[in-house]
Amino acid sequence: MMLADVLRSASDEQLAALLMARRDLATPPPADTEVLARRAATAGSVARACEQLNARQLAVAEALLLLGADTEPVAKTAVDDLLGVDAADDLAALERLALCWSADEGVSTLPAVREALGPFPAGLGRSLPALAGQDVAELLTGLPDDERKVLDKLASGPPIGRTRDAAVDVDLDSARTPVQRLLARGLLIRRDTQTVELPREIGLYLRGGRAFTEETLREPEVRTRSFGQESVDRTAAGEAMELCRQVGALLASWSQNPPPVLKAGGLGVREVRRVCRELEVDEPRAVLLVEVLLAAGLVADSGSTTPEFVPTTLADSWLAVGPAARWTTLAAAWLDMPRMPGLAHDRPDATSDGANPARRGDAPAPLSDRLHRPTAPSVRRRVLRALADLPPGTGIVDDAELIALLAWRNPRRGGRLRDDAARWILAEAAALGVTALGAVSSATRALLAEPEQGESLEDVRRRATVAMTQALPEPVDHVLVQADLTVVAPGPLEPALADEMAAIADIESAGHATVYRISEQSVRRALDSGRTAGELHEFFRKRSRTPVPQSLTYLIDDVARRHGRLRGGAASSFLRSDDEVLIAEVVSHPAAEDLQLRRIAPTVLVSPLPLAEVLDGLRAAGFSPAAEGVDGQVVDLAPRGRRVAPPRNPGRRAPAARPLSEEQAAEVVARMRAGDAAAAARRSEGVRNAGGTGDTSATVQLLTEAVRSGRQVWIGYVDANGTAAQRVVTPVRVSAGILDGADNDRYPLHRITSAAYVD
Repeated sequence: MMLADVLRSASDEQLAALLMARRDLATPPPADTEVLARRAATAGSVARACEQLNARQLAVAEALLLLGADTEPVAKTAVDDLLGVDAADDLAALERLALCWSADEGVSTLPAVREALGPFPAGLGRSLPALAGQDVAELLTGLPDDERKVLDKLASGPPIGRTRDAAVDVDLDSARTPVQRLLARGLLIRRDTQTVELPREIGLYLRGGRAFTEETLREPEVRTRSFGQESVDRTAAGEAMELCRQVGALLASWSQNPPPVLKAGGLGVREVRRVCRELEVDEPRAVLLVEVLLAAGLVADSGSTTPEFVPTTLADSWLAVGPAARWTTLAAAWLDMPRMPGLAHDRPDATSDGANPARRGDAPAPLSDRLHRPTAPSVRRRVLRALADLPPGTGIVDDAELIALLAWRNPRRGGRLRDDAARWILAEAAALGVTALGAVSSATRALLAEPEQGESLEDVRRRATVAMTQALPEPVDHVLVQADLTVVAPGPLEPALADEMAAIADIESAGHATVYRISEQSVRRALDSGRTAGELHEFFRKRSRTPVPQSLTYLIDDVARRHGRLRGGAASSFLRSDDEVLIAEVVSHPAAEDLQLRRIAPTVLVSPLPLAEVLDGLRAAGFSPAAEGVDGQVVDLAPRGRRVAPPRNPGRRAPAARPLSEEQAAEVVARMRAGDAAAAARRSEGVRNAGGTGDTSATVQLLTEAVRSGRQVWIGYVDANGTAAQRVVTPVRVSAGILDGADNDRYPLHRITSAAYVD
């Protein structure tokens, strides 16, 4: 029995299940089950179907190939004996994917399965007819250790080895090496002058008569620990707060000093190191941060003649929302970005076994096109859903165990980077607060959920934001000022308070309790922004839960007393001071020449340079000037940073090939059944349209006569996808170049290639 016969006899429900499991078989819709069978038997389609199999199911498929089921049917019991397990469920899984089928004579599989799985099923070589009926155990009895070692090595797979000893054909007496003696004994097969192969019979014997070990056929166990969902959420929220702080700092840095885009695209090594230095993070985290910024649309290539990575206008919107919404934007962008940041910093070198990866010179640059991987979003979701399948609050003990489990579940999915990608994803998820303590947070569970009927992705992200808001600690409205001029924030600060603290002090250490440092420079920065000494005293008096130390009061008063004594304006710029001695001191300073300062009055200096440049030069020389506006009040000249337009549709999930719905699959099955019926219909001599001339008169005449007589007609036609098909139709009307059938289908006459009455 052939696959086409099996599919033709299958139920509509079975065919629909096949189409939903193997989406490529339905694109375009097959004309009949014969077309479906041919499509299902192609090597490419079979290879895609094998990506859905776990290690045990693949072992069953390879066992079928070992038994020759691609050439003639084999008994199910033979498969069980070869594997040492009951393979009924696994055979059923293969049958659901149309990779094998059962009949009275046994189980058969597609020849394309051998092409997809390789020339050596189960890592065993070809069968050697000369060994048929011989006692392999007796043949191997008394073999020297060096020969037995060669056989054991080849028996573990692959069964071929390269050696120069294969070039010489010698007898046992003249053989000098283990390989030559094994060839002389007939225990190895010479494939060519440099390659030998271990016969299947010997390989199976050395494996104990089983094609696979018991460990291969059993799903790996993953050790877990239960922390409670609340603990996981709190820990994840802490990472989320740190992530938002670092992203905010990076946006501020790139607003003032945008990094250049490399000629080949991407971010240079020097700029990555600058990010590491400014944020005090390692290279993997720096690469991850810049990649997420790009994916979220918060930075973009400026597109100028000297392109730079510049924050976009979306960055201002991101900075204006709360930490939970900020995290959701970043996490959603990471989850759906078609890029693999790990490639930029974690590439094993040629001599490494992968356990100790090292950065190589050919590693792709961050933000470059070489990191583009269209399958990255699906890989991330597969890894995270494996964690989400665990009970809430339960985390894994060892990442390597989860990676092994994922590899067992889909050995043929992911390519050569399969295990590396899973390792990168787990590390990135922990760094972004997507996971914590080896478990997914409640916010991540909400983010992984597919939109329900009538929902959008924004609804999903809104639920994730709500979950993260509940996990984040309540914002505090106070700080703790200490005698050493440090200020402790005992939790996340309210947005207004956080802005004030950022203006007055510098972050010394971040975390659940952020520590700020107040210095002369930070106080001067606050005064430069227009704040007065009295406002600073009042701020700390109201916001500090601890007494304000005298050292802070003295520092503010001392800086304020010197601040603004020297004032600047635009002339291009000018400097003025009531203190003539101070003006004289400035003029006599070496910096005055560099700043092109000249005195136009006892208390006024002017310069052709911009005011901001003059003030920076004087501050570097040890003076404390302040800028003033037209009304004489202090103004803040701090640059606000550059912005560019965001990329189109940032953060939008890339469209993915979704599985067929039950309704779509049922429609395709109905069309195939109609095609089968048409192919089986007996028909009389028909007519054909004149090829290429557009002459449909004979067809129209036959169809019109069929409408009057009520007879069924067989038609051949080409559908909108260009696929040839055939149908049995009861015509009810022919008009305006359209044939209307009793089944409510419509067929344009120019697509009908032939027609005949059904006998």
